[in-house]
Amino acid sequence: MTENESTGKWDDLSHEEKNHLLYLKQKKLLETLLAHHAISRAQYEKSLHDLTEKMGES
Repeated sequence: MTENESTGKWDDLSHEEKNHLLYLKQKKLLETLLAHHAISRAQYEKSLHDLTEKMGES
């Protein structure tokens, strides 16, 4: 897939779909930080809770 193809698909997404994809990327980043011991379990849980709440995810 070229950059133009992925950009076109991104542009076709609704605001809610874009927010959901952003949420998933941020959650994955938190999981990576936890796996590499860059943050504690407590920091991970607090950050995930805050992210979930602010992004309106369930």
